[in-house]
Order: sequence, then structure tokens, then C-alpha cells
Amino acid sequence: MSNTFEEKTIASQSIYKGKIIDVRVDDVELPDGNKSKRELIDHPGAVGIIPVTDDHKIVMVEQYRKALEKSIIEIPAGKLEVGEQPEVTANRELEEETGYRAGSLDYVVSYYTSPGFANEKLYIYEARDLTKVDDALKGDDDEFVEIIEVTIDEALDLIKKEHIHDAKTIHAIYYLMQKEGRS
Repeated sequence: MSNTFEEKTIASQSIYKGKIIDVRVDDVELPDGNKSKRELIDHPGAVGIIPVTDDHKIVMVEQYRKALEKSIIEIPAGKLEVGEQPEVTANRELEEETGYRAGSLDYVVSYYTSPGFANEKLYIYEARDLTKVDDALKGDDDEFVEIIEVTIDEALDLIKKEHIHDAKTIHAIYYLMQKEGRS
């Protein structure tokens, strides 16, 4: 890939430094020499886990999402901690959010969630051979979730009803369908 469309940063101003994201505004020079501004979000990255039980149910969590002002059903997910490898984060988040440990954890794919304004990279893992643990790690104090186990068909119905309404979870459902040879 070429850098034909590269935008050169002339100046950068930090607007906000938070617990999860940092926000900045960059002044850039465009490929044609003109100037513009870019409002950008720096994010440390995250993982999403597709936990599948032995009876082929997908373990999901329902939680309230303030940005949407509603609850949605999602695959378990969480932010990378500084210096933490994505696989370690995936194992930790799976246990914190669902109380399950994975016997096998396989990397599926990674992608940028919103490259027009954020650098968040999401790593997706598939978790199998799940074991429910009594001494599970505890999640964040400000995170309230309900665990739900659904079949692929039930998940598709939840997508239609917009109860599942985020990209990582919809991607996970279609990934499992493709893996099973379903269209």
C-alpha cells in the first residue's frame, strides 16, 4: 500500500485524557497541500470473545450502554490494559463477565472499529471447552451485566429485533454461521 493519501500532522492538541479514551485535534496537511482538522480518539484496543458452550450456545451479556441510552446484548468484551497481550485480556474478560474459563481460545480476526476518527483495534477470539468457575475474577465495580446463552437462531432473531445491535456481536454470529456452513 502506498502513502499517496497520507495526511501530514502539522500540530496536535490534546483535548481530553480519560480512563478509557484520549481525545485530540490534529491540524493536517492534505495530499493536495490544503489544510484541515481531524478530531481523533486514542484507545488502547480491546478484545471480543465468542464463547460457545458444549451444547452450541453462545454466551452473551446484556448491559446498559449509556451512549445508546438502552441495554443491548453483546459478546463479552473489554479494554486492553497497558502492556497486556490480547489473549490475556480475552481470558480475563471472559471470566470477569461470564464466570467461564476457556479450555481453548483461538484468535479469529482483528479490525479497527471506527477508523474515520478512532484508532481502537478490536481482537476477536473464539472460546470453547468452557468451564463455569466458582472463584471467577470479579469485573469492574461500575459494570452490571446479565449472562444470556442463546443459539445461533435465537441470536439472529435478537439481531432482527435490534437487541443485538453492535458490530462485534453481529460479526461473531455471522462468523459462527459461516464456520458451521450456514449462510
